[in-house]
Amino acid sequence: MIKLLDILLEKKLRVFDFDDTLVKSNSKVFVINKGKKKTLTPGEFAIYNKNPGDEFDFSEFDKVIEPKQIKAMFRVFKNIYKASGSRRLTILTARATYRPVRQFLKDVGFDDVYVVALGDSNPKKKADWIESQIKKGYDDILFLDDSPKNVRVVKQLKRKYPKVRMDARVVKYGV
Repeated sequence: MIKLLDILLEKKLRVFDFDDTLVKSNSKVFVINKGKKKTLTPGEFAIYNKNPGDEFDFSEFDKVIEPKQIKAMFRVFKNIYKASGSRRLTILTARATYRPVRQFLKDVGFDDVYVVALGDSNPKKKADWIESQIKKGYDDILFLDDSPKNVRVVKQLKRKYPKVRMDARVVKYGV
């Protein structure tokens, strides 16, 4: 009986990254070093190792340029959105502003998805945000992201919070 009660009292959190997890867009990251400018896709940036002197320009992420849904992940997203029971569905993005992501979601029929824009690509920022949700009582967490760095840092929370059910996965799907 206690197990059933525990399941009923769980606070579920489902977290998706946006770029290259749910949607491919033509927004680019520019890396400037010693006057030279290099262009990276979000996927390339996710695995990019910063060099000394690198400066990043994320200005194209103030909008969602030519978005294409990643079909397999969007099916997972829709299923979670439609599922019965209580859970909080969140988009957690390194973008500096939530508005373009929120508008994209509204345009495709998802008016009430919570979008958090961290304004920072440091993987620890995503882990810190998820930890803040654990402290608010969420104890069943699914985190999906295309960046192995982000997933690795989030997985480290399992050691600190062994009673929290946590599944953090790197996703790689075509459009």
